[in-house]
Amino acid sequence: MRSLGDMVEQCRLSDRSFAEQALAMESEETGVAESLLRTGMLSRLKDMEFSVREAVSKEWRGLIVQAEATLLEQYAGQECAFSGPYVLSAARIAMAVSTYNAAMGRIVAAPTAGSCGILPGMLFACREQFGTEDHILLSGLFAAAAVGEVTAARATLAGASGGCQAECGAAAAMGAAALVTVRGGSADAVSSAVALTFKSILGLVCDPVGGLVECPCVKRNAMLVSLGTLGADLALAGVKSLIPADEVIDAMGQIGRALPGTLRETGLGGLAATPTGKALAEGTGM
Repeated sequence: MRSLGDMVEQCRLSDRSFAEQALAMESEETGVAESLLRTGMLSRLKDMEFSVREAVSKEWRGLIVQAEATLLEQYAGQECAFSGPYVLSAARIAMAVSTYNAAMGRIVAAPTAGSCGILPGMLFACREQFGTEDHILLSGLFAAAAVGEVTAARATLAGASGGCQAECGAAAAMGAAALVTVRGGSADAVSSAVALTFKSILGLVCDPVGGLVECPCVKRNAMLVSLGTLGADLALAGVKSLIPADEVIDAMGQIGRALPGTLRETGLGGLAATPTGKALAEGTGM
């Protein structure tokens, strides 16, 4: 899979949903039966569910970050938040899973460890807030996977190559595709959600303090679920991107290649180079 535009056209010709088309294309390209691909993806969904359950079961800490996900749960209970219950739930799960990763917990790196909280946050908040069933979440995961595969083929999913736009940005775009799919949106809407989300994250640098996937990664995971969610809502409302998704992804790759090395996961620039960032890194011995 190299083109979301081609996938949307194939959906139109075949009358398949975006997720169904992704599954059919993966089966055709790999020679693996669709039933086996479904079994494998369901296993990944269960692994992701396990990581969410473990992450929210206790207060995990990293070398730098503290356990703060429960603060969102307490705040949501006060019913005074500007964000809605779904976004608060997704952000809480995203922070919990990312912190669990920092504590060396077992996660599903979808698409990477640094962005591991975004997709489970957006998917399992659907279950928590709307009671979304597994087979629908599975379709969302297939849609997200297709977006990740196209992004990897056309640009990159590595912060070391493209900055955080390629990691957390890609995860938010994958999550936006998943949400549109969960709501039964069209293939066109999936493509628009991806484009709208990616367009709003272009240029985001990768600047981990001390080279650790903790600061700003954990809270960036929480923040970007809101971007992906709004990207999905805009697309479901009928808002379209003037720039096609494939071209937006190409632009993301071009911008990533133009970023200086200090802003591509080296821990030498951006927030990592601030006085506080340096002090935090020194405190860990990194």
